[in-house]
Amino acid sequence: MNHISTADLWDQHHQQLRCADPIFYPFGMKTGFAGEIVTVKVFEDNSLVRKTLETAGTGKVLVVDGGGSLRCALLGDRLASLAINNGWQGIIIYGCIRDRVAIDEMNIGVRALNTCPVKSIKRGIGETNISVRFAGIVFEPGHFVYADADGILVSEHWLLAEAEF
Repeated sequence: MNHISTADLWDQHHQQLRCADPIFYPFGMKTGFAGEIVTVKVFEDNSLVRKTLETAGTGKVLVVDGGGSLRCALLGDRLASLAINNGWQGIIIYGCIRDRVAIDEMNIGVRALNTCPVKSIKRGIGETNISVRFAGIVFEPGHFVYADADGILVSEHWLLAEAEF
């Protein structure tokens, strides 16, 4: 993807955008990413995160509502590699990641609340493809998310020209 500027996007389309509260840290080599929202809602169980990242993600961003838990990680280097191999544009996690050093060397964009070395449980409990609310906004499956060093924006329709993406 070419450079994305959420500031420029806001200036041009602010009536169509919602801005997430600035609570996320950036991870991975991709400083900007955008795509169609796919959602997962879990709590301290990353089984559905893995299952979703095993599917084709071209043009998509995985948005994970992890309940804001800081007690374990919902993404590590293996799942980040899986995301890259399956073409995901990026991942936003309302929770933690682990393997930060490895992920920071990968060609993926990740936003998360923090890091934690603790593994998640694996029970397969959670929901997919539902509206999730965190960081002051609602993330709807099928809507679009744009992220860069300035923040995260969401719109109902795709707002970037092909040349920008």
